[in-house]
Amino acid sequence: MVVIIMIVLVKLLVMVGMLVIVPIGLRLLDDPAALIARRVWPIGAVCGATGLWLPRGPVATTLATVYAMAAAVLCAYALGRPPRPRREWPAEIAVLTALISPAVAAGALVAERAGYPLFGFKLTVLALTVAHFHFAGFAAALIAGLQTRTAPGRLADAAALTVPAGTLLVLAGYFTGEFVELLGALVLTAGMWTIGWLTWRYARVPGTGRLTAALLGGSAAVLAVSMVLALSWALGEATGLPHPSLAWMAATHGVANALGFALCAMVGWRRAGAYL
Repeated sequence: MVVIIMIVLVKLLVMVGMLVIVPIGLRLLDDPAALIARRVWPIGAVCGATGLWLPRGPVATTLATVYAMAAAVLCAYALGRPPRPRREWPAEIAVLTALISPAVAAGALVAERAGYPLFGFKLTVLALTVAHFHFAGFAAALIAGLQTRTAPGRLADAAALTVPAGTLLVLAGYFTGEFVELLGALVLTAGMWTIGWLTWRYARVPGTGRLTAALLGGSAAVLAVSMVLALSWALGEATGLPHPSLAWMAATHGVANALGFALCAMVGWRRAGAYL
């Protein structure tokens, strides 16, 4: 019963990522070349979200493949972005990480919907990977890059580099072992807490609307707690110490990061008129 509840919860969170988080994120890119990606994405997102609820098999796999094609359009847009000046490299690394992350999620989704244990991973792990790369991948990286515009400086640049680095290390840890995953969690947490601090400072600037300040401040406060859960889980996996179960992590860390952080931050920055 617990596993069923976790699966339903993860599917709901993935739907939020597909249908809400990515579309808002793409509108935070001040680039006319992103228009095609914005137009194509809803088609893939609706297909992917629909395929989540169908039984595993050819139909669900086909719908997931349409989602993967939309993710491929994001990758093509990412590769076609013109070179940036060196001072903008941290932001650009964060943006590219965000744009490529849905493709990683798509690969996991197609395999999971086909019932295929990609690289030997259990289907439950693949489902969690889909969620992870919508929020820790796309949303967190994009918001980290955004900090270089709203709060330029070394701290913002550090966040724009550590969030992508931590996300990639966590992914590498899937293949190399729990200690690499723990290192990734440490790096990612440092970046996320930096995002939270910079966002909190911005939310307290006089003149910020009440709702905007509440959304941004709330997202920052959530990060302070939710990433502690991520660290405790990664530490437990690496050392064998007691740690939350995957179901508990989905219900706490997953919900907090998806709704409390990603959704509130995306809407808040959109209201604040911030762009990359």
